[in-house]
Amino acid sequence: MPDRTDLLVVGAGPYAYSAAALARDNGIETRIVGLPMAFWRKNMPVEMFLRSGPDWHLDGKGEYTFEAFFEDRGLRPEDVDPIPISVFLDYTEWFRGRKRLDVDERLVTGLTKPNAGFVATMDDGTTITADKVLASPGIGYFLNLPEWYAEVPPARRSHTCELVSFDALAGARVVIIGGRQSAYEWAALLCDHDAAQVDVVHRHSTPTFAKVSWGFVDQYVDQTLAHRGWWRGLPVERQRAIAAEFWQVGRLTLEPWLVPRIPEAVVTSHPGCAVVATAISEHDVTLTLSDGTTLTADHVVFASGYRADLARVPYLGGVLDRVSITEGFPTLTEGLETSLAGLYLTGFAATRDFGPFYGFTKGCPSAAHIAITDMLG
Repeated sequence: MPDRTDLLVVGAGPYAYSAAALARDNGIETRIVGLPMAFWRKNMPVEMFLRSGPDWHLDGKGEYTFEAFFEDRGLRPEDVDPIPISVFLDYTEWFRGRKRLDVDERLVTGLTKPNAGFVATMDDGTTITADKVLASPGIGYFLNLPEWYAEVPPARRSHTCELVSFDALAGARVVIIGGRQSAYEWAALLCDHDAAQVDVVHRHSTPTFAKVSWGFVDQYVDQTLAHRGWWRGLPVERQRAIAAEFWQVGRLTLEPWLVPRIPEAVVTSHPGCAVVATAISEHDVTLTLSDGTTLTADHVVFASGYRADLARVPYLGGVLDRVSITEGFPTLTEGLETSLAGLYLTGFAATRDFGPFYGFTKGCPSAAHIAITDMLG
């Protein structure tokens, strides 16, 4: 007989932790499967810093917050500003312990719904049946890459989530494609590890480096909780205005602590440019930019972000034909449920229907509230 549970949470990242914890707090029998915080541990550099502060947390009940963790560990915000990724990972483990979240570290290889319930096949061949499934696929499935990416030999290219160790690029010439926080933070990390030359190529203007407040997001998340379907009910013009505000603060303004780590003698920005041609030799890659500049690199880093495409999530293959998809995103109800009854999706996959804030940890507690409230009817 297969294992059975009321709710199966697939994934073990921040959104999954939040949802699983709140489900249990509300008496729902819940299993959570996946590798704990795997993307954060394996696909982010240990020297990375958070852009957010200790006010962003995982607890839908508002008890085991990041600030509560700081107090428990005797940390002062001013002593860890910016916050190292290691501190956030310590918080997630502390939260998991306080909430008694026992994570089954097997992976789901397939999901079906043969009748009223779901059957998840695990990587050891066993199965778990569940009345409902909440999936939180990580952004690692959704790499956004330009068409010419495949022209660069695999040994000479990396997406930022693949390049988390930099020692091998000491003395190297590196071109970074992209101009947001990850592009310039990876430039800083390359400089920290003695890269010889770093060129950063992006279509938009050179971003500003300044301290910003993410407090503007709070009102939008609060509105999402206060009014079911708030984001999707907004006029398109209002959605675009909020997205532009988010873009300005979160994308075109970068952290000032990067500035001393990106010396002009090493790092050159190429704003308003795109790659229009590539030439590959045995030893390097030459890129021609739209302004006529040519750059020769030992390695190309794609800081090109992520684009939703639910078809890339392998374990959803068995149910995908029953899930309505728009531009790669699942079409979700006001309760984060897909068109396949009982299947919920959260995190980055929900940003089209719930707003850009749900691609960040800020959205974790509210997403948990929305989904679990819907499940409870």
